[in-house]
Amino acid sequence: MEARTTQKRRNLNVLFLGGAKRVSFGRKLVEAGEKMGLAVKIYSYEIDAEVPISLIGGVIIGRRWSAPDVLDHLHQVVSAYKIDVLLPFVDGAISIAGAYIATYGDAWAPVVTSGKAEILFDKVLSAREFEAAGLDIPATYIGGRPVFPLIAKPRRGSASKGIEIIEGINEFRRITKNSEDYLIQTYYPDREEFTVDCYISRKGEILCISPRKRLEVVGGEVSRTVTVDSSEIRQASKEAISRLGLRGAVTLQYLRNLDSNRLMLMEINPRLGGGVVCSIHAGADIPSMILSEAVGLMPEAAADIKAGTLICRYFEEAVFTI
Repeated sequence: MEARTTQKRRNLNVLFLGGAKRVSFGRKLVEAGEKMGLAVKIYSYEIDAEVPISLIGGVIIGRRWSAPDVLDHLHQVVSAYKIDVLLPFVDGAISIAGAYIATYGDAWAPVVTSGKAEILFDKVLSAREFEAAGLDIPATYIGGRPVFPLIAKPRRGSASKGIEIIEGINEFRRITKNSEDYLIQTYYPDREEFTVDCYISRKGEILCISPRKRLEVVGGEVSRTVTVDSSEIRQASKEAISRLGLRGAVTLQYLRNLDSNRLMLMEINPRLGGGVVCSIHAGADIPSMILSEAVGLMPEAAADIKAGTLICRYFEEAVFTI
């Protein structure tokens, strides 16, 4: 996007929701703002004050996403700090952002509706939604004699927590005692996994589809990833976005069964992924897309996203005196 200059920069206040570790993305957002003549100030709504995002922005102590007064408290924060944009970075915050916009409307967020977010956060409901939309997913176990291996995912889990691979009948019986708490699907041991960073404007225009291969995952979050050139993944992503009516920042996850070369949709997170900075470095200027929509400008689609852009994420200390 071409730089826009003004004599006086317009202030734009962005509130991360659960963005405690998103320092790199925060810096990219500030850089994009500078090119557009915007003075972007970052805040983050957190449970603890001692979090890395405090290196570049202000931390506001908030409520848990399940708290009954979270929307009211968030409204107080938005009003007090003159927040223009809400950016959720964890699953629980997505529906909160959508509900806030629908209730108060005094800020903007690049997210799906809260109802759509609730479906996508529930793996059982989302699998049904994907199948109803005609999207290719791993076979879901719905009864009868099981064929191993299977994978059991907590239906409302995140960051790969609680996922189990089921190899035999004893494990299967243990899991299915509480089968309503899990999505159980066919497991493919020989597989590749891909994440696709997407951005869809509020008008429904697809501005960015950037596939990347997950090379290394630590604690459920990618630590090493590389952008890839795959027309198959891009086309599958376009179909998913169109059929499901997605908007804003969206992260799609696919697996490829190496035995059959079959590409299947695993899940969709309607938020920015932790590894989105890889796509940004490759040419997907998602920060500028977000800021453009926030100030009422027409965002520019990503023209050239370079394959072979690899990032390795690492730990860096944020030191506090408490």
